[in-house]
Amino acid sequence: MVVMARLSRPERPDLVFDEEDLPYEEEIMRNQFSVKCWLRYIEFKQGAPKPRLNQLYERALKLLPCSYKLWYRYLKARRAQVKPRCVTDPAYEDVNNCHERAFVFMHKMPRLWLDYCQFLMDQGRVTHTRRTFDRALRALPITQHSRIWPLYLRFLRSHPLPETAVRGYRRFLKLSPESAEEYIEYLKSSDRLDEAAQRLATVVNDERFVSKAGKSNYQLWHELCDLISQNPDKVQSLNVDAIIRGGLTRFTDQLGKLWCSLADYYIRSGHFEKARDVYEEAIRTVMTVRDFTQVFDSYAQFEESMIAAKMETASELGREEEDDVDLELRLARFEQLISRRPLLLNSVLLRQNPHHVHEWHKRVALHQGRPREIINTYTEAVQTVDPFKATGKPHTLWVAFAKFYEDNGQLDDARIILEKATKVSFKQVDDLASVWCECGELELRHENYDQALRLLRKATALPARRAEYFDGSEPVQNRVYKSLKVWSMLADLEESLGTFQSTKAVYDRILDLRIATPQIVINYAMFLEEHKYFEESFKAYERGISLFKWPNVSDIWSTYLTKFIARYGGRKLERARDLFEQALDGCPPKYAKTLYLLYAQLEEEWGLARHAMAVYERATRAVEPAQQYDMFNIYIKRAAEIYGVTHTRGIYQKAIEVLSDEHAREMCLRFADMECKLGEIDRARAIYSFCSQICDPRTTGAFWQTWKDFEVRHGNEDTIREMLRIRRSVQATYNTQVNFMASQMLKVSGSATGTVSDLAPGQSGMDDMKLLEQRAEQLAAEAERDQPPRAQNKILFVRSDASREELAELAQQANPEEIELGEDEDEDEMDLEPNEVRLEQQSVPAAVFGSLKED
Repeated sequence: MVVMARLSRPERPDLVFDEEDLPYEEEIMRNQFSVKCWLRYIEFKQGAPKPRLNQLYERALKLLPCSYKLWYRYLKARRAQVKPRCVTDPAYEDVNNCHERAFVFMHKMPRLWLDYCQFLMDQGRVTHTRRTFDRALRALPITQHSRIWPLYLRFLRSHPLPETAVRGYRRFLKLSPESAEEYIEYLKSSDRLDEAAQRLATVVNDERFVSKAGKSNYQLWHELCDLISQNPDKVQSLNVDAIIRGGLTRFTDQLGKLWCSLADYYIRSGHFEKARDVYEEAIRTVMTVRDFTQVFDSYAQFEESMIAAKMETASELGREEEDDVDLELRLARFEQLISRRPLLLNSVLLRQNPHHVHEWHKRVALHQGRPREIINTYTEAVQTVDPFKATGKPHTLWVAFAKFYEDNGQLDDARIILEKATKVSFKQVDDLASVWCECGELELRHENYDQALRLLRKATALPARRAEYFDGSEPVQNRVYKSLKVWSMLADLEESLGTFQSTKAVYDRILDLRIATPQIVINYAMFLEEHKYFEESFKAYERGISLFKWPNVSDIWSTYLTKFIARYGGRKLERARDLFEQALDGCPPKYAKTLYLLYAQLEEEWGLARHAMAVYERATRAVEPAQQYDMFNIYIKRAAEIYGVTHTRGIYQKAIEVLSDEHAREMCLRFADMECKLGEIDRARAIYSFCSQICDPRTTGAFWQTWKDFEVRHGNEDTIREMLRIRRSVQATYNTQVNFMASQMLKVSGSATGTVSDLAPGQSGMDDMKLLEQRAEQLAAEAERDQPPRAQNKILFVRSDASREELAELAQQANPEEIELGEDEDEDEMDLEPNEVRLEQQSVPAAVFGSLKED
C-alpha cells in the first residue's frame, strides 16, 4: 500500500482512485510525460463519471500542455458533455474557457479553431463567434486560411447581416479572387445589385479568370447583360448601352440575345421609343434566322404588352379622344409587325430554297392545331418540291401528309395520298420503296393484313418494262421491283402471315433477282431449318454462295459449314470434304485460318489423323504471314498430341524456313529445347549453330545467353570455344555490313556536300563536310578490302580523331563493341581464359563421343 499512501497525499485530498486504477497510476508515476500512458489510462476511464474523467484530462494536460492529442480529445469530450444542455447553461461558458486555455498552447492548430467556432455558432453568440474567427485567421498562417474561410462564410450567410457578410467576402476575395462568383451570388441574394454588376463586369473583362462553375466567358457576359438590363434602377454605376454594344462586337454568334437585352434595358427604364428603335436596328442588322426569330418574338411581345397596358390604363381612367388615337396607333404598329411574319423562321429559308424538305416539315409544325392550314401547307409542299432538286427525303412529305389524315381518322384520304405518292417520279428508288412500305405499315396498323400483303405483292410485281436498279434513265416505278427494302418487308409478312410455300417463293424470288444480301441468305436457310427442311436450307446456302464472292461470302460459308457438320457429323464425310475444298478455293488468306481450323477439327473428330495433319500443313502456307506463327504453333501442338513429339521435327524445320527472323528464332529455341528434353544434345547444338546466323549479338542477347547456358550444362571447353568463335564470326559479319552501308550513305551525302562546298568555299561548315567525305571514302575502301573469312586480316572499325559531332556519331555507328582478332584464330582461341565461363563439372555419357572415345 505504499502506492496508495503516496497517491493520497494531503495536498491533493480530492484524488480518489479505485483499485482497478492502481496499475495505470503506477505506470503514470513511472512515465508521467508519456502521452501513450495517459491515453491508455483515459481510454480505461471512459465509463467513469464526467468530473473524474475531466480531472484525469486536467492532470494529463498539466504535465503535457503541448499535446495536441490530449487537448483534442479533452475538448471533444467537454463539448459532448454539454451538448444535451441548454445553451444558456453555465457549463457552456466553462467549455468556452477550456477552449481559450487550449489556445494558449494550440493556437496553430486549425482543427481546434474550427471545432471551437462551430461550437460558438451552435450557441448563437454572433459577435463572439465573429471575433473568434478573426482571431483564428490572425493566429494561423495564411496557408491554412483556406480551411477557416468556408465555415466563416457559412456563418456570415446564416445571419441577416449583409454589411458584415460583404466585408467578410471582400477580405476572402483578397485570398481567393477566383471565388468571385460566390460573392456575386451572395450580392444578388442580398439585393446589392450595383456592386454585383461591378464585380461581374470585372470578372468578364479579366481574360485570366477561370469559372469554378465551368461557365464560359459568354455565359458570364449573358449573366451581366441580364442583370443590368433587368435592374436599370438599381444598377447606376455602369454604362449599360456601351457594355451591351461591346458584347455585340465580341460575340457575333449571339446577337439576338444581346439585342433583346439592350431593348429590355430601355423598356424597364421607361424609354419605349428608344427600345423600339433598338428592335428596328436589330432586325436590320442580324444575319441569321435564329437571331432574327429571337428579336422578332421579343419585338412582338413588346408591342403586345404596350397595347395591353394602354387598354388597361384607358379602362381605369376613362377613354379620351387622345387615348383612342394613341391606342389605334399602337394597334397599327402591331398589325404591321404581324404582317411581316412570313419573313420569319422557315419562310426565310423556303424563299432561299423552296425544295428544302425539312423546312416544309417545320412550317407544318407551326400550324399545329389548325388542320386547314396544315392541309394547305402539305398540298403546297408536295406541289412545290422537285424530287430531283430536293434537299432531304421528298417522300417524307407524302408519308407525313398521309399520316396526318390517318391520325384524324380519314383512312381513305390517307390511302389516296399514298397511292398518288407511288406515282411520283422520285430520284431514288429507295424513296418509292419507302412509300410502298408505308402503305403496308398503314394497313398493318389497322389490322388489314391481307391488304398489306396485296400491296407489297403489287409493289414487287414485275413491271411491263424491266430496268436495272441503278439505271437513272428509267423511272423508279420500273425499278422498284428490285428494291430489297420492299422484298424484305414482304418476306417478313409472308413469314408471319403467309404459308411456308409462299414464304419460300418470296425468298427464291429474291435470290433469282440477285438482290439478296448474305444476311437474307442466312435468314432463308434458318427459316427452312426451323421447318425441318435441312437439305433445302443447304441448297439455299449453295445458292447464296453462288451469288457472292469473297469476302462477302465469308459469313455464309462459316454458317453453312458449321450447320452441315452439326447436322451430319461424320456420316457424309466426303461431302463435307468437298465443301471445305470448295470454300478454300479462292479464299483470301485473311479468312483462311477459321476455315482451315474447322476443316482440321472435322478430320480429327470424324476423319483421319494424316488428313488433319495435311490440312494443318496447308494452313501454314495459306494464311497471312502475320498468322503463320500461330498456325505453326497449332500444327506442332496437334502433331505432338497425335503422333508424338518426334514427329514435330519436320514441322519445326519447315517453320524455321518460312517464318520471319524473329519468329524463326523463337522456333529454333523451342526446337532445341525439345531436342534437349529428348536427349539429342548434338541435334540441339546444331540447331543453335544454325540459328546463330540470324542473331545479331547486339540485339539478340537472350539467344546467346540461352546457348551459353546450354553449353554450360551439356558441353565442354571445346564446344564453348566453338560457340564463342561462332559468335565473333557473326559479330564480324554484322559489323562489316554496317560499315559498308554507312560508307555508302556517306558517299552519297559526301558527293552532294562537296558540290555545295565547291560553290561556297571558305565556310567552316563546308570544310567539315569535306573532311567527312574524305573519311567516308577511306572507310568504304577499308570495308571493301575487309573479308571476314580471312583470319590474318583484322576487322577494321571506324577510328576518328576529329572533334566534330558527325564524326563522333559515325564512330559510334561503326562499332559499338570493338573486338580485336589476332593473326591466328587458333592462337586467339587458345588465349581465352577458362575462367571467363563458369563450367559445371559433370560426367559426360559415352554416347556423346560416339566412336571417337578412346579405349
